[in-house]
Amino acid sequence: MPPAKFTWYDGGLKPARPEELEENRPFKGEGEEEDEGLLFVGDRGKILCAFNGGHPKLIPQSKMDSYQPPPQTLPRSPGNEREWLDACKGSKVKPGGNFEFEGLVTETLLLGNVATHVGQPLNWDRSNLRVNSDVGQKYVKPERRNGWEL
Repeated sequence: MPPAKFTWYDGGLKPARPEELEENRPFKGEGEEEDEGLLFVGDRGKILCAFNGGHPKLIPQSKMDSYQPPPQTLPRSPGNEREWLDACKGSKVKPGGNFEFEGLVTETLLLGNVATHVGQPLNWDRSNLRVNSDVGQKYVKPERRNGWEL
């Protein structure tokens, strides 16, 4: 897949309000108690959803109203907790979450935290585990004290 651009906002930082979002509609994911959520910006439109990805909605509402979802062909998860409990009880059904994918998600979230902490955009070189910031790199690979090396 080609590179994708991720922009992380946190600690009161927010993206500009999308021009497609109606004035009377809050700029947050549906079901969120606070001003938080996810905004996906694509080549053909924008999707606003809850922080956990729930309740995705195309914006503006007119696009959502005309959207026809495809038929459901993939099995639906009963939820992370239920999958985990079932796996503990010896279920033969493989959980939907996989460590390879979740590792990439966690990596992205942690890099967002580093970028917020150092106060600048970061370019990530996954193969070399490096960022384009000396300050940020100290968080990616901190110096170890003698006796605590890996």
